[in-house]
Amino acid sequence: MSYRYSQPVIARIWHGRADADGAERYHLHFIESVLPDLRRVDGFRAGYLLRRDQDGQVALQVVTLWESFDAITAFAGANVDAAVVEPEARAALSDYDRTVTHYTVVEAALSAWS
Repeated sequence: MSYRYSQPVIARIWHGRADADGAERYHLHFIESVLPDLRRVDGFRAGYLLRRDQDGQVALQVVTLWESFDAITAFAGANVDAAVVEPEARAALSDYDRTVTHYTVVEAALSAWS
């Protein structure tokens, strides 16, 4: 099933890197701190944490969906391109991007799965 949003949706994408232990610590931080904070922001639509294990390192990618740049500003502050990386997250990561990338979602394919 394809879905076209009635209003633009903005994807905010950020990358971090960690060893396996750090990736687990970041995962817990994402569940316990990041997602609850995001859910309190009007205009937040969804959040995903992606993980890729390769050669003893873990690449992490966070994708959040927002209804507007105003909503992103409410979360990130005036510089919407700056990454929001809390001290607990920085301690878990070996490296991370200081900036994020934004894309407009123009089409989505959804499937019901449980």
